[in-house]
Amino acid sequence: MSDSCGSHGCAAPTASQSPRYRRVLWAALIINAAMFAIELAGGLQAGSVSLLADAVDFFGDAANYGVSLLVLGMALRWRARAALVKGLSMGAFGIFVLARAAWSAAEGTVPEAVTMGAIGALALLANVAVAAMLYAWREGDANMRSVWLCSRNDAIGNVAVMAAALGVVGTGTGWPDLAVAAVMGVLALTAARSVIQQARAELRVSPAQRRNLRLTSAWRASCRTARFPSSAPR
Repeated sequence: MSDSCGSHGCAAPTASQSPRYRRVLWAALIINAAMFAIELAGGLQAGSVSLLADAVDFFGDAANYGVSLLVLGMALRWRARAALVKGLSMGAFGIFVLARAAWSAAEGTVPEAVTMGAIGALALLANVAVAAMLYAWREGDANMRSVWLCSRNDAIGNVAVMAAALGVVGTGTGWPDLAVAAVMGVLALTAARSVIQQARAELRVSPAQRRNLRLTSAWRASCRTARFPSSAPR
């Protein structure tokens, strides 16, 4: 940080001001929307609860990235509100998955393992790529942290889906698929709690603290202009 600012002591531009972060969010949105369609079709064909759960998760993530792009340049309070909505949606997803797993257990459905494994592997590649792109912003505000947690949990879930496919082959039952769906639901609830707690803390920031944040941002902008005069408006 000091190398880029020299003796002026300026802080680096915030992630919300980074064109690279915006491009990464657009790429993540497109990848997640495509995987939602693939997993939805595959989950219905294979009769897999874990694939359907992951499809719903991909849809939710695509919507989350869209919301993140919408509030990216807004004040901290608006970004915290967006994160709060996303945290609540992650919690709703977890409850939905657990309920669907209980329903499938009562029905006794055995999913198609080959389809589960193939689509799970494709989804893993997609989520690892997105998580790697977002890794640099994993410690940002609640909104940025929620985006990172979604991608991390998705990658973990994809590995679990592939393991469930092997379990279905080995046992000839749907219980491995249901167990993975339950784990994914718990992961969603855990991540939702973390995001909601941080978002609520950011919403409790006082007006004076928000004013100080705005002044700090203005100072950083003027400092960057002093450091790089060629970028100043003419």
